[in-house]
Amino acid sequence: MTDRPLTLMAVHAHPDDEATGTGGVLARYAAEGIRTVLVTCTDGGCGDGPGGVKPGDPGHDPAAVAAMRRDELAASCDVLKISDLEMLDYADSGMMGWATNDAPGAFWRTPVEVGAARLAELMRLYRPDVVVTYDENGFYGHPDHIQAHRITMAALEMIEAEPTPLTPKVYWTTMPRSAMRRFGETLREFGEEMPEPDPDEASPAFEIGLPDDEITTWVDATAFSDQKFDALAAHASQGENIFFLKMGRERFGGLMGMETFVRVKDTTGAALPENDLFAGLR
Repeated sequence: MTDRPLTLMAVHAHPDDEATGTGGVLARYAAEGIRTVLVTCTDGGCGDGPGGVKPGDPGHDPAAVAAMRRDELAASCDVLKISDLEMLDYADSGMMGWATNDAPGAFWRTPVEVGAARLAELMRLYRPDVVVTYDENGFYGHPDHIQAHRITMAALEMIEAEPTPLTPKVYWTTMPRSAMRRFGETLREFGEEMPEPDPDEASPAFEIGLPDDEITTWVDATAFSDQKFDALAAHASQGENIFFLKMGRERFGGLMGMETFVRVKDTTGAALPENDLFAGLR
């Protein structure tokens, strides 16, 4: 036996992504004494600037936005009690089709093997028992989310092929279609619409979320929904885009308290469906 703590590593694309899809599990497992490691791949420089100024508009300074978002990310990590934050600091690639996709230093144009090698070093350092990232479509087609998926899966191949391999359980974030429908209805109450993927970029079968019966892992983090809400609120500069906050705490907890995943790698033999990312490990 080892006295090394059980460890969760979440690999996300931008500051604020950690709160949206995994804020509940990060808070819950931290409260249970599990080490929580967040890897944020980009600097978030394509986010909104002060006053809501948009990328490409006069007055938008990507370096200043990145510095502001670094501070917001630190505040979010404090709210969620994240043990360790690692930033790869690639340049934010922006939305699919933006000129920033191909800018020097952009995460999207970084060779997968280069990003994967850096992430594999962090996996060797922290030795995670569970790794969480996005699916191959980056959940909704964002290039940095897709790239985060690619480097994570490539890094896992690297560490699993070593003489003393690491074999963590691996999960992709998702949402059940039933929850997506409820979420869409709630957004419309507040005058918002669900974001749609670019049909020119997404695969013909692409649709956000999964049928409920294809989800393997349902983690109830409702008791931590206030922390998740506050973590999102910490990213105040992006408030215009964080429409989850408009519904208020009670509605937010009801819609966002259950976090769902697809288990894609496992050596524990834990039965499915699960209600715990660490099923079979404790």
